[in-house]
Amino acid sequence: MPEQSGSARARTERVGIDELLERVREGLDRIGPAEAFAAASDGALLVDIRYAALRERDGLIPGALVVERNELEWRLDPQGSHRAPEATGHDLRVVVVCNEGYASSLAAASLRQLGLHRATDLIGGFQAWRAEGLPVTR
Repeated sequence: MPEQSGSARARTERVGIDELLERVREGLDRIGPAEAFAAASDGALLVDIRYAALRERDGLIPGALVVERNELEWRLDPQGSHRAPEATGHDLRVVVVCNEGYASSLAAASLRQLGLHRATDLIGGFQAWRAEGLPVTR
């Protein structure tokens, strides 16, 4: 039997970012700012993945865990050796917050792949939270 080439073994579908984002969001129960505020009051963990310059410019959501995007999976994996103390288990409800609600969708999908089945993201991100008049600290 002839050996298969690498391209025959690993057929990778090419998808643009807009289509990928649409697919990812189909699997998330995305929530708006008021619902995220209520979820946090009920014990959900808000996770701010915005980079430092945006946090310095716009402020922070009180009580949100700040985790740089490139560290997110390591810090939130309940089985990980570098997990944050807040990463208490796979049933934890996590609401990922980015600046406008795009990167957070991809991040929430990644957390779901780690078994955090209740992970989702904030529609409109931090900007929607602030526009809703919800608490922000400097």
